[in-house]
Amino acid sequence: MRLDTSLEQIKGVGPVASQQFAAAGLHTVGDLITFLPFRHEDYSHVALIDSLEPGKATIKGVVEKVATRQVKRGMRVTTATIADSSGKVQAVWFNQPYRQAQLETHEEFLFSGEFEFRYNRYQLTNSSVEKPKELQAHTGRVLPVYHQIKGLKNQLLRKILREVYPIFEFLPETLPRELVEREGLVSYGEALRAMHFPSGGDDIARARERLAFEELFGLLLASAFNKNEQTKLKSEAINFDAQYIKSVVESLPFKLTNAQRRAAWDIFQDLERDTPMNRLVQGDVGSGKTVVASLAACLARYRGYQSAIMAPTEILASQHAETLAKLLTPFNISVGLLSSRVKGLARKELYAQIETGSVDVVVGTHALIQESVRFKRLGLAVIDEQHRFGVAQRQLLLDKAKFMPHLLALTATPIPRSLALTLYGELDSSIINERPAGRKEIISKIWSPISAKNLYEQVDREFNAGRQGYVICPLIDDNPDNDKKSVEAEYKRLKSTIFTHRSIGLLHGKMKPEEKQEVMEQFSRGEITLLVSTTVVEVGVDVPNATVMIIENADHFGLSQLHQLRGRVGRGVHQSYCYFVLSDSKKPSERLKELERSNDGFYLAEVDLRLRGPGEIYGRMQHGALNLKVATLHDAELIARAQKAAKWFMESTHNVLDYNQLHAAVAKYQRITTLN
Repeated sequence: MRLDTSLEQIKGVGPVASQQFAAAGLHTVGDLITFLPFRHEDYSHVALIDSLEPGKATIKGVVEKVATRQVKRGMRVTTATIADSSGKVQAVWFNQPYRQAQLETHEEFLFSGEFEFRYNRYQLTNSSVEKPKELQAHTGRVLPVYHQIKGLKNQLLRKILREVYPIFEFLPETLPRELVEREGLVSYGEALRAMHFPSGGDDIARARERLAFEELFGLLLASAFNKNEQTKLKSEAINFDAQYIKSVVESLPFKLTNAQRRAAWDIFQDLERDTPMNRLVQGDVGSGKTVVASLAACLARYRGYQSAIMAPTEILASQHAETLAKLLTPFNISVGLLSSRVKGLARKELYAQIETGSVDVVVGTHALIQESVRFKRLGLAVIDEQHRFGVAQRQLLLDKAKFMPHLLALTATPIPRSLALTLYGELDSSIINERPAGRKEIISKIWSPISAKNLYEQVDREFNAGRQGYVICPLIDDNPDNDKKSVEAEYKRLKSTIFTHRSIGLLHGKMKPEEKQEVMEQFSRGEITLLVSTTVVEVGVDVPNATVMIIENADHFGLSQLHQLRGRVGRGVHQSYCYFVLSDSKKPSERLKELERSNDGFYLAEVDLRLRGPGEIYGRMQHGALNLKVATLHDAELIARAQKAAKWFMESTHNVLDYNQLHAAVAKYQRITTLN
């Protein structure tokens, strides 16, 4: 028997079982033993019948009598009386008539199942049954529980795993033995054996530690290799000029925060190298990341290079172009906007300006990566909200340069430290964690829907003071199968009832780009007092006069998204408010309470990771693409160990090609996580 032995050759796998395994994607012994349980149930303690208590139980006894009867059409019930030295108990199976033939032998069996009160008596329900032997498959031990992919039953999996049990002893080590010993880990074979045939909780814990460490080690090693490859790439250095940057900073209409200064200095140091910058700037909503990017673009222009800034939406691209034009025009730096709104002759002219180098900074959406866009001398690529773009799209932007340009990635979604180490390990990271001077903390409050009248009165007082606000709804259109609020219905309701005396605007993703742009411009100019919108305003909408936000059905949004939405207010000098309106009057969730308590996006990111798991954090790559079977990306302690081990491996004489399984994992993770 080998890892590549077909399951069809294993005793007990007939044509039907073979088809079931194949449907679940299991074809070989190697596939089977690496198909891991997602949890374990403890049936290892064999109890005397007279000591049974409700819950999971295992007993050893002799069957005194057994019978099967049909209780209704399609339902047969098998009942047995089981006895041991202490007493007797009834066992019941539903639609398992084969149990009668199995138990009529009146031999001693092990029974593992749920001991519960049903039909006016205590009984053992739908228990597994086996003869006592050295290696049990279904009873008398800690049982692995597997996902039932394509209906593949746990009983079949355990039965065939018992047949291949000897292979665990001969599995080759997949990591350097020196590393396994250094980390105090069990061997690879021992870890897999313990996952399928554990002797107890400690056995499982050690197995999970080993397998989780290996997964994280592969991920972090891939990141180290990516970073290593990065140092071999050649770029053109953009040399720092202290006098010039000082004059730019002193001319800005505001004072930079210390965090902005630190991030800018990190970037300037990177730009001076002849290897391309690969930096991620994390900044909470409203922290001033665009300003830092504009300083990098200033230096690039001063040294004769163009910059491209790619944003995920038309609204955000327009916002950036407007902000950058205000900041950079005084320094004789031209800014162009390329989006679907730029058409015909204007588009052709912009293409020509980009190609001749007469436009210095080009801001755009995906339009930037079209084949017809040619830069004269692209030196800096800035990708905003970079997780909204796929690896291929980011690469297409970098390919616009005649040499590898410097890459600056921006995100307003703070990344938990454990994720930053694993998914973003190849990137150098800067954090902007200060709010610009004069900005006040947003006051947040959870609101019950039955108190809506009081809420609208508070909001209207803000409008009387000349302020503006948002109402965010999760749906665009009404859905009879869904009790969530829609923007269309809420817009009509507020316009015809509560805010008849106010100018109300409507914004959602199904509107044409020019319609969305027009609404946002009207809101920015103060012509619209209240904007009823979907989450399309989540990123990039900057209206300093907007001080109030109502988020309907707030309990249906993720924590990070709610924090992003809240960041649309509080962008000016006025006190701002965010109200999280629940769908009903039930107790609010833990994540909403955390939002009410804190405005710190970095703290909330850690909370979100703890409450919800990683989700789709790394761009368009689903978390599932990582295929982490055991490791969790919020185990900071194990991640730190794996990171140290990856560093040790890179500095050692070991070659990843000597470890087939590790090499395959590293190659996969390199493809998934690389930024350029």
